[in-house]
Amino acid sequence: MKNWKMTTLSLAVLTLLTACGNTDSDKAGVDEELVVSTFALSEDVIDRDIFQPFKKDKGIELVYEVGNSSERFTKLQNNPNSTIDVIELSQANAATGMEEGLFEPLDKTKITNLANLVDGAKDAVETSGAPYTMNSIGIIYNKEAAGMEINEWSDLWDPSLAGKISIPDITTTFGPAMLHVASDFKGVDITSDNGEAAFEALTELKPNITKTYTKSSDLANLFQSGEIVAAVVGDFAYPIISEANPDVAYLVPESGTYANFNTLNVVANSKNKKLAYEFINWKLSQELQTTTAKSLNEAPTNKDVELNDEVAANKTYGGIAKRAKAIDYTFVNSHLEKWITTWNKTLNQ
Repeated sequence: MKNWKMTTLSLAVLTLLTACGNTDSDKAGVDEELVVSTFALSEDVIDRDIFQPFKKDKGIELVYEVGNSSERFTKLQNNPNSTIDVIELSQANAATGMEEGLFEPLDKTKITNLANLVDGAKDAVETSGAPYTMNSIGIIYNKEAAGMEINEWSDLWDPSLAGKISIPDITTTFGPAMLHVASDFKGVDITSDNGEAAFEALTELKPNITKTYTKSSDLANLFQSGEIVAAVVGDFAYPIISEANPDVAYLVPESGTYANFNTLNVVANSKNKKLAYEFINWKLSQELQTTTAKSLNEAPTNKDVELNDEVAANKTYGGIAKRAKAIDYTFVNSHLEKWITTWNKTLNQ
């Protein structure tokens, strides 16, 4: 699932996994092979929980390459005729790939589990592919140090928080989500004015911002040193920050949040699209997502997955998932270059 976990991981060589016994190979009738491009994360767990059951069920061989989203996406851009059948990417990269025609438009009749996605995930299918896990942003803060209760996004604009908060930089995973939050603060749909109201809101928020961050792990030190009392952050970062700073709490405002998805797509030049579709359907299944929620810490996108409180903690799940809105990364990517320039002029000068 997650692009935030793989920034330091380099692209690995293709790893060939053997088929699961002669019986399974005979069942296939032919020597079929599926090539998957995936994240370089907990490969032993991914092999055990995802690849091996699929191989056993289909009686196939499976080849996979690993790396971070940007690395693997750039590789596919440079060689669209590669042997990759199905690719897992961050939402932003997936949206660019769809725009460039690198992926086949998903045939929903071949992915029955698309019908079981939570609403926010359904919204992302047309622009980014099939979402199989998600995270979202919330507010982490030290109530005692803040001297106030924070419940909503609008509270971040409170003058009493002058010089005490941090927000994600525009170039990070949740930078575009922060722009959406700012536009909401002004009561404006960001797609209606291409972000103008959002930057007005950020100008108003600037006195409260002591620093924008590029690594959520840096927030632990900022809280520890007392430089900040609150921050906008992805839910995946809460355990790291709270471990170092047990006085902080995490909340997702009732007004809603914005989700980031990792998605799956069938590569346009795939030679085995049938298996690619079946693999995507497997990744979206209730059975598998119940398993990976625990073993890979992936928040499920299948609405039928039920997690206990321990497994669900700090994930975009349940009520939070229901109020998590999707971001149109086709729209974001078309404005991002200009937004980065405006962001730097607004907040970094």
